[in-house]
Amino acid sequence: MLKAMVDAGELPPVDERLPAKPSVVDAVEVGEYGGVWHRAYRGPGDRWGPTKLLEERVLKYVPDSEGNITLVPAYIESYAVNEDSTEFTFTLLEGLKWSDGEPVTTEDVEFWYKDVFLNKALTPTIDPTFSPGGEPMKLEVKDDRTFTVSFAQPYVYFLNILAKDSTGEPSLDRPSFLFPKHYLSQYNDHYASADDLAKAAEEFGVQRWSDLWGSKGPVTSWWQNPDLPVITAWKIETPAPGNVVSMVRNPYYWAVDQEGNQLPYIDRIEHRLFEAADSFNLMIVQGQIDMQMRYVNSSDFTFYKENEEKGGYHVGTWKSANVWSFVPNLNVQDEQLNKLFSNKDFRHALSVGIDRETINELGFSGLGEARSVSPISGSPYFNPEWETHWTEYDPDLANELLDQIGLSERDDDDFRLLPNGQRLQIVVEAYQDFASPILEIAADYYSDIGIELLPRIIDRTQWDDNRDNNNFQIQYTPVDRLSVVSADPRNIMGNDSYAQQYYAWYETDGEAGIEPPQDAVIRQIWADWEKASVAGSMEEADAALNKMIGAFVDEGYVIGLVGEVSIPVIVKNDFMNVRNGLVEDDITRGVGLGQTQQFWIDQSTQ
Repeated sequence: MLKAMVDAGELPPVDERLPAKPSVVDAVEVGEYGGVWHRAYRGPGDRWGPTKLLEERVLKYVPDSEGNITLVPAYIESYAVNEDSTEFTFTLLEGLKWSDGEPVTTEDVEFWYKDVFLNKALTPTIDPTFSPGGEPMKLEVKDDRTFTVSFAQPYVYFLNILAKDSTGEPSLDRPSFLFPKHYLSQYNDHYASADDLAKAAEEFGVQRWSDLWGSKGPVTSWWQNPDLPVITAWKIETPAPGNVVSMVRNPYYWAVDQEGNQLPYIDRIEHRLFEAADSFNLMIVQGQIDMQMRYVNSSDFTFYKENEEKGGYHVGTWKSANVWSFVPNLNVQDEQLNKLFSNKDFRHALSVGIDRETINELGFSGLGEARSVSPISGSPYFNPEWETHWTEYDPDLANELLDQIGLSERDDDDFRLLPNGQRLQIVVEAYQDFASPILEIAADYYSDIGIELLPRIIDRTQWDDNRDNNNFQIQYTPVDRLSVVSADPRNIMGNDSYAQQYYAWYETDGEAGIEPPQDAVIRQIWADWEKASVAGSMEEADAALNKMIGAFVDEGYVIGLVGEVSIPVIVKNDFMNVRNGLVEDDITRGVGLGQTQQFWIDQSTQ
């Protein structure tokens, strides 16, 4: 594909496109070029699925030959850490280029730092993971390829955090420390006039120029903007919305395989729109999906296996680091439910009032295990006592706890009554079609202890909005980031989870959100993270982190149901280099851990 463009004079030769010393990706086997990777997506809100196919960090989690994850340099030549972990120095690859051929230099790094990271209009609050001890990280440019990041105190977890979340918002694929200054400065208030910014906002259909930025912003979301220069293996070609969204290879991608062939091997990725799980499964059986893990449901494992020959695929498995859970909203606006969700005994009753083994068998084909929300086995923070905390089905104990907290009165249908005389009803919402039977099973169990659970299946965009706007009671969701917890502890700290408004208060130092009570355990959780984030040694940091996790588990803030599920992975028989048995987690960027740029399609079978 690219040779034809070179021959036509539309593109420089490959030696001029690659860095002087490209990064090397050890492919499972050296592949061949060409082909289109066909997969499916759920609509414009499904931006994270495609994003995880191509994200790049300054350091990446990569599986070794045994499947264990290691940190390796990506688009940098080298990095160094000083003795007390207060300074981290990075040197970009020589000859690194954006997807439009423009050089990547520390001018782009300085633009990210001064004009975005420290720009209150774009980053009104700096995440605690990038301001340990309350002091934001500092950045100093050394030369056109080298820069140093420093902290006021030691930060032994910083490299892990970079590999997971890069340097955060406001963009979508979030390459660490890098934004293309030559393109994005026209949308930045440090460079563009107010009139020009207002025109840009109008052109892209947003209210304010700052709305152009962010993971949903029409300028900095690669998913929406074909003009945005990127450093990823593919870039958007035909954006959402549409029946088919397409991505095309980046001719300036900076990595090669072990024989020096520029990656990626695959020319394009196409995502076909689907609405219902049945439609997606039909696409699989008809051989329309080349490789996919997202939306491939464990409860349909037998169905997938039975149709392997018909669909020309085979079913692999990865181990999920997720725990499918009920997440009560500690900040729920309903005063009656707020008191209950904040009551540890009520959460205890919710936890022991449901039979997880039944949920596992009927909802996950028995491919998971009953467990709490805690680090998975194989994690450096795994604790078998945490794993089984409050997971034993005990309806008698659940009834006893509910009676003790003043919910002993019942109506004619045997449902418990709240102190105001209303029936105890709780709405639980999910965005996955396959959640319906699981929620119905849960509703039956809770009915047995006098709680009316009302399941709702809603659109993912609405589900996200409800969480962001504090407009939910309980959400059913996979809680992730349970492999390398030190790389992103924010779920445990309440962010995007059980106490979003408390976390907003914490993150903004009281300028937003809701202040938790003085005796709330979440305050201790935050304090433990603060100790971990400035600890002088890994041992000291891990001790504080384990204390934080233990407090979270003991409180039962989130009701874990089934986790460590063997996730089915659909792989067409001509789709190569997909490893089996890896860990799927948001920490390791989902399917991205499989190093998608080294996937290839065997053209000889087509």
